[in-house]
Amino acid sequence: MSRPSILTPFFASLRSFKGVGPQLNALLGKFFGAGETDGPIVSDLLMHMPERAIDRRKEAHVRNAEIGEISTLKLHVDSHIPAPRGRKSIPHRVLAHDETGEITLVFFGNNGGWVEKSLPVGEQRYVSGEVASFGGKKQIVHPDYVVPLDKFDTMPKVEPVYPLTHGLSAKILRRLISNVLNSSPQLPEWIGEQRAKEMNWPSFKQALTNIHTPTSPEMLNILGPARMRLAYDEYLAGQLTLQLIRSQMVVEKGIERALTGALTSKLIAALPFELTDGQKAAFDEIRGDLTTGDRMSRLLQGDVGSGKTVVAMMAMAAAAETGAQSALMAPTELLATQHLNTLLPLCEAIGLKCILVTGKMPAAEKRTATEQISSGEADIVIGTHALFQSSITFADLALTVVDEQHRFGVHQRLALSQKGQKSDLLVMTATPIPRTLILTHFGDMAVSILAEKPAGRRPIDTAIIPATAYDRVIARLKARVAEGAQAYWVCPLVEESELVQLVSAQDRHAALKQIFGDKVGLIHGRMKSKEKQDVMGAFQNNELSILVATTVIEVGVDVPNATIMIIEHAERFGLSQLHQLRGRVGRGAKSSACLLIYKEPLGETASARLNTMKQTEDGFIIAEQDLALRGSGDVLGTRQSGMPGYRLAIPDVHQHLLEFAHEDAANILATNPGLTGDHGHALRVLLYLFRKDLAIPLIRAG
Repeated sequence: MSRPSILTPFFASLRSFKGVGPQLNALLGKFFGAGETDGPIVSDLLMHMPERAIDRRKEAHVRNAEIGEISTLKLHVDSHIPAPRGRKSIPHRVLAHDETGEITLVFFGNNGGWVEKSLPVGEQRYVSGEVASFGGKKQIVHPDYVVPLDKFDTMPKVEPVYPLTHGLSAKILRRLISNVLNSSPQLPEWIGEQRAKEMNWPSFKQALTNIHTPTSPEMLNILGPARMRLAYDEYLAGQLTLQLIRSQMVVEKGIERALTGALTSKLIAALPFELTDGQKAAFDEIRGDLTTGDRMSRLLQGDVGSGKTVVAMMAMAAAAETGAQSALMAPTELLATQHLNTLLPLCEAIGLKCILVTGKMPAAEKRTATEQISSGEADIVIGTHALFQSSITFADLALTVVDEQHRFGVHQRLALSQKGQKSDLLVMTATPIPRTLILTHFGDMAVSILAEKPAGRRPIDTAIIPATAYDRVIARLKARVAEGAQAYWVCPLVEESELVQLVSAQDRHAALKQIFGDKVGLIHGRMKSKEKQDVMGAFQNNELSILVATTVIEVGVDVPNATIMIIEHAERFGLSQLHQLRGRVGRGAKSSACLLIYKEPLGETASARLNTMKQTEDGFIIAEQDLALRGSGDVLGTRQSGMPGYRLAIPDVHQHLLEFAHEDAANILATNPGLTGDHGHALRVLLYLFRKDLAIPLIRAG
């Protein structure tokens, strides 16, 4: 099905509107994040929400017009005091009055005498703008509106204020929005009868009209009917998409795997520790998925160090009981190599062949690996996304495990699940995700949560220290290193930058080397893969006492003997990043410490972040706080990963609407899976409108 024709006006190029030349079109395209090819369209503009409204309804008198407030005054024009010739820095002044007092109107750049034309001496005009004070007298600099008495109705009484970008004026944007609003049609109603009755919201078109041409500032309230309606629509489109993907995963029948338990019981016996209750429960859920005929699509989320990798290993061992293969995909080569080091001894203990595939392998090694995969000799294959190149074919891929799921969007999930014939999908993340974000980003997946940490893990002592206490930190570090401790020292930048005054990893490495000599290593993202692995290996083997790093070590690096984490310029990191970094220590039985070094002065948000870190180690509490401080887009790195960022919905404000949309999408697909009939057509219009075309081919026929 192609896009319904009723939506053509919403997808019209802004270039087709009067007044939009190449320059403005390019500016709008950049502002709305439109690609080079498609350029900005009408719906980009209509879904650009105002932040607030200016209320010009209050007609004041000069005497009671308040300084700093917007006022609309009915003034008598007395005289003009033009700027002296050639003195552009001096403004043109207009003296005016009403029956309560006098006021000056100030204009810069009166070219062509337009001020005299719009404010003729002896006549009355309505003037609206922000009242200021200069030399004890009231004035308005560049009034927003100057209109004759008979044209008073043309002045907007309530005016929306939009986020702008350099070079884009409010006036141009408002005029353009008014034009496109007039050209957009009424759309069929996709909100179900019951929900519509309950909420009493306006239609989609009316909601847009209320927001962009409000008659009172209350109409713009984010909890008002218009904005709530639009937020719900955006959520419903997202939830329908995710649930269509999920129903697709489930409808493509999986394979009922007859698990014997032989390898998993061997694995449990080989583990040097007891599984936690959470790990046992998560594995039971996964085993349940593998033995039903439905394809598994499960998110395993657990805090840093909660033992997700062991659960994944159990799942892969279970798949191997049926003679099938598993693939474990990590976001970086460093992590893939680390997974190999962790899993290889366990695989050897239970008789499974585990191999590594990376993009930078020598050709001969890669050929051997490819043959072992296609022949079925390799039971478990670990690698980066290089695993899913077309040159690699699996003999029988039963299970795909993806580590650090939030680096992969919905499109990638679909592509991954299609590589194996009917293969199951298990994704792991060490970013504890609040329920709101689970629904918005992973509504297509079942969820298992590992809430507790493995036995023997000790709490991490966290301290917040100003940069001025650097000498004290070094003295303490010297004492601990002398006792055999190992430490990470994390910096926000690789090298010195002219733009920001921050200590870089290279500078800190050089400074620490003068104190600790060759016991200090350096690792960052710009190094070659082999260099990184060599440095990491030296740190793991305790040949290095201090590892200076950028956030390349944020995810998954495991050195149980490392007990100190020092984060320099901690105020520059997000909460979940700080939490991930701190989780690199406290992985052994020794007590660990985390020092958050900040540069003064500390802003309010940064202070809230650091205090949250000091108060709790619970990743779920931290994730909720991170969502409150930063918004959903940043928490999951959606800016980079192609996940849905929202334009109309505000996740922490409209959370209840997300729950409604989740419930409604499930009911819709249960009663009308083919989205047929009038209501089905309206829902297809909704999916296209919010650019969820990805879901359209997944709608089941009939």
